[in-house]
Amino acid sequence: MPATKLNINELIYKINQDLDAVDWTRVCELFSKVEWRTRTEAEISTAFRQSSWTIFIYENDLLIAFGRTVDDGRYYAMLADIVVDPDYQGNGLGKYLVNALNEKLGDNYHFVTLTAAPGKGKFYKSIGWKKQSTSYIWPQGPKQLRQHTEPEE
Repeated sequence: MPATKLNINELIYKINQDLDAVDWTRVCELFSKVEWRTRTEAEISTAFRQSSWTIFIYENDLLIAFGRTVDDGRYYAMLADIVVDPDYQGNGLGKYLVNALNEKLGDNYHFVTLTAAPGKGKFYKSIGWKKQSTSYIWPQGPKQLRQHTEPEE
């Protein structure tokens, strides 16, 4: 059961909104709240500005969820930074973000991928995503090595 029950029809959904209007401090707070690697306002703003699609979800004026896509325009696309404030998880916001972003990408790509946060694989499987058997990562540190790789055989 969600910590905060929402009427999702009363939320404000902004697709490719003016990024100058985004509260990047709040974005960084949400990354911290979901215990992801620390982002700086300037760096995450730059990353979002280079994204093909962005979605921000607000309850009144409070940013509670967001996500984005990164792609080459034809062959490869990935969903990135799918973040829902833990106080609002369980309301279908993550599912909405993933489905809406995937829909925006359309059928133009050979591969659409994402990297699930540790422990979130069941969520993605529940909405139709399949675990890729041929994907690899170059770990950017011991935490990534521990959380995103399989033990050596």
